[in-house]
Amino acid sequence: MKVIAINGSPRADGNTAAALKVMSDELEKAGIDVEIIHVGSEQIHGCKACSYCRTSENNQCVIKDDSVNEIALKMREADGFILASPTYYAGISGTMKCFLDRVFYSSSRYFKYKVATSAAVVRRAGGVDVTHQLNNFLTLAETITPPSQYWMVGYGAAKGEVLKDDEGIQTLRKNARAMAWLLKVVDAGKCSVPFPEEEQRVMMNFIR
Repeated sequence: MKVIAINGSPRADGNTAAALKVMSDELEKAGIDVEIIHVGSEQIHGCKACSYCRTSENNQCVIKDDSVNEIALKMREADGFILASPTYYAGISGTMKCFLDRVFYSSSRYFKYKVATSAAVVRRAGGVDVTHQLNNFLTLAETITPPSQYWMVGYGAAKGEVLKDDEGIQTLRKNARAMAWLLKVVDAGKCSVPFPEEEQRVMMNFIR
């Protein structure tokens, strides 16, 4: 089994990377392969709202000069994924927002019932808002989210400082262990328990 971990920080080796390393170490202890992909320093354009990906081959985004399509394919093929971001004005980083808008608009249909989770890193406040924003993507893609003992937020400002947040690191570790367990439960259940019955999507905009 494989998990793709997305680092939305512009710093490839900052506190967000450290938090993901804690989680990936726990997953790997459980026999889960993890690939950490750093997108935060890339030049990623936001969604054009053109809906090209709805009808294109393999539902690829119309923008082809960055790594979004390549990473989206990896996330589709993986058994699960982690979304992690630093906190910018109580929100996710700008590049991460552009990345997620395009990946989830083009690929949410491939993510249903995958195991996925999120994590935020913050200096002082706003981290819960970040996990809420990240979880909105996971909820609307109908993923399965593993639990932990507290909100998935690690505290730290200077490089590596998040590792001194004992409670935050414990929360990340427990979430990663729960993710490994849930991945195995879902994999085992595929052989004997069918997925829920699907319905045709109903769309409304409340305009009459």
